Amino acid sequence: MELIIRDAEARDMPSVLQLIIELAVFEKEPDAVEVTTEELVEAGFGENKQFNCFVAEVEDEIVGMALVYFRFSTWKGRTLHLEDLVVKEKMRGKGVGSALYRKVMEYAHEEGVKRVNWVVLDWNTPAINFYKQTGATILSSWWQVEMEEPSLKEYLKQQ
Repeated sequence: MELIIRDAEARDMPSVLQLIIELAVFEKEPDAVEVTTEELVEAGFGENKQFNCFVAEVEDEIVGMALVYFRFSTWKGRTLHLEDLVVKEKMRGKGVGSALYRKVMEYAHEEGVKRVNWVVLDWNTPAINFYKQTGATILSSWWQVEMEEPSLKEYLKQQ
């Protein structure tokens, strides 16, 4: 199996979207994906580029992806956020995820960031164990907080 890890191109976004949907199903949120291929193309390759994406390819098929973007930490400075890293189910356990993960870490190092952040579900034991083995720290004392669009609108109406 020849595995190629490369920068994603706009033409890859339909495959990337399918991987995002597969991840949502794996994370027990099958109806949560709202983003479209067009939005991915615009956000990743348009005038105001918002993310970088790497894809894993085997025999001209995209079998995995990692999507990252820069953030700024008031404590550390410039950081990189790994939004998603997903591998097609049929390709898991074959080193694809590890290769994508390594590419993200190489990119972070090349860009000189002070930290790479990401989240992992507490029940995803294989991922947690993998991250720990690579030297990552699992911050169990920090909680992720989100406000979805309907809640945001409701909150702003109350002010």
